[in-house]
Amino acid sequence: MRKAGCMKKVRNFSRALFIGRFQPFHNGHLRVIKDIMKESGRIAIAIAGPEKSDEKNPFSFDERKKMIRMALKKEGISGYGILGIRDVDDDKKWAEIIRSMNGFDVAYSRNPWVIRCLKMAGIPVKKHKFYDRYKNCGREIRKRISESKEWKSLVPAEVYVYIRKIGGENRIRA
Repeated sequence: MRKAGCMKKVRNFSRALFIGRFQPFHNGHLRVIKDIMKESGRIAIAIAGPEKSDEKNPFSFDERKKMIRMALKKEGISGYGILGIRDVDDDKKWAEIIRSMNGFDVAYSRNPWVIRCLKMAGIPVKKHKFYDRYKNCGREIRKRISESKEWKSLVPAEVYVYIRKIGGENRIRA
């Protein structure tokens, strides 16, 4: 018989939801996913926004999905799924979309609008940590790219190589 306090910590294995635009997927996203995996064991990563790239969203759904997969593979992370959530400019409709996805025990976010919609969908929300919030931010990374400043250190190496390979820097600068 084990003494109290000597028992091994057992993962909860709940199913977590993490929603983001991932424009682009950066080191902060990666650290949050690692944290969630420690708590939950399984995660659905929901890519929000349009399927195709546009001025506000320089990377398509498929490109962002590829960035995430490459970074998680390099880190040896499994137990995740990636899905898309279309943009809807109506809180109730967006909450309905989330509710229809089913099966989430908890969602992680720091975005006040996302949190409000998740609560309307009946999904408990935990606020994840920020890691160098003002550096690990898609807006900051896109700004640095557009101004030809250093941004390589803010994204996983695989993401950096991929963005350069697909001409992502030129897209952002245009």
